Amino acid sequence: MKGKITASSLLFIAIMMMFLMPVGFKNSIEKRASIDSDSNQSTINTTVTGTVKTTSNANSTVTTTTTLNQTTTTTSNQTTTTTPTPTTVDTTTTKAQTDKKPVVNPPSPNGSASVNKPTENKPAENKPAGTPVSAHGQLSVKGADIVDQKGNKFQLLGMSTHGIGWFPDIISKSSFKTLRDDWGCNAIRLAMYIEEIYGGSESCYLADKTRNKNLIINGIEHCLELDMYVIVDWHVLNPGNPTTHTADAKAFFGEIAKNYGNKPNIIYELCNEPNGNSVTWANQIKPYCEEVIKEIRKYDPDAIIVCGTGTWSQDIDKVIGNTVSDKNTVYALHFYADTHRDDLRQRLQSCYNKGLPVLVTEFGTCDASGNNKYNSSETQKWFDLMDKLNVGYSNWSLSNKSETASVFTSGTKLSDIKAGTSQLTESGKLIRAQLRKRAGL
Repeated sequence: MKGKITASSLLFIAIMMMFLMPVGFKNSIEKRASIDSDSNQSTINTTVTGTVKTTSNANSTVTTTTTLNQTTTTTSNQTTTTTPTPTTVDTTTTKAQTDKKPVVNPPSPNGSASVNKPTENKPAENKPAGTPVSAHGQLSVKGADIVDQKGNKFQLLGMSTHGIGWFPDIISKSSFKTLRDDWGCNAIRLAMYIEEIYGGSESCYLADKTRNKNLIINGIEHCLELDMYVIVDWHVLNPGNPTTHTADAKAFFGEIAKNYGNKPNIIYELCNEPNGNSVTWANQIKPYCEEVIKEIRKYDPDAIIVCGTGTWSQDIDKVIGNTVSDKNTVYALHFYADTHRDDLRQRLQSCYNKGLPVLVTEFGTCDASGNNKYNSSETQKWFDLMDKLNVGYSNWSLSNKSETASVFTSGTKLSDIKAGTSQLTESGKLIRAQLRKRAGL
């Protein structure tokens, strides 16, 4: 009868649809990509239900694909696709997505670390709204101030590790997350000792470059995942004269800048606390900094760079009228509150008034030995001045060493620090309270 569809007709139609339509046609694409970060080339084997169209330019490749098995080879500015046609589905791969950085295994209990190339594309972590780098972006220098991507004054509020060669367990995503969410930190300073004349030099950079560099990379990767700023510190407390290891510094910072120069998170600290009677800003520190800055700027044109200053980074006044010719450079001031009081605070105020951009990349709540005379009242005077001027600061140190400057009590598991104050020393409690106050927590 006209208009009636029989069971056999329905069966015939169903069979025909199976042949004419790709199985599970939903315009969905499943990709498995392996990326060679050295050659800047990626090969994408695509299992697709949909169609194919390919266009490319220097910055992006837009691929719409069909067929069940298709191979697409992508270089930085060219894409070759083997494909049939009909219907359409769009995916876009930008250069930033294919420029993957090394993925680093966490340090083992003895502090070793290894760097591996990625074997698959890992989805980015969902970051809470307002996390530091998403909220403020690329930092820069304007007059005596650090400003964010919108041109607003921005204060770096950080914690510094102790020497990562000695305290590697603090290089932990879990602990950094606690510092961000419970303490209000927006930055982590990774202190990498170059050598040490008082024992323990075997754990420093020159004695074991691979291990120390991989610990730095681990720390950077954690900060990228957590959307935090990270200060990479070349810690030349010993030998004191930064020019002793200029070649090593250029190689190290050049590699870090080459790998991470496209990330707004990175801040480079070129020489922690230059010291020695013959070490001056004009004759040793500035020439050294200019050489290393030149190497970094090959790969990273706009990151903030921190230059150490003489007498354990106290001689910021010697830089006035003789700054380096780099627009995004700031100058380090360090203090230990019980030792460095009104005179040094007045020096900071004077230099700021004269337009010198200063960053306190290290300070302690005690005397300059790091292990005596906890002084909360003098520390508070420093907080009041730095906050008034909007000068950023990082406290020394994220360690469980039995000394006054440590923020954690002996025995604290550094790889998994807890929220709250139960693991904190007196210094740690003061610092956490101050950072939380500034962060509005």
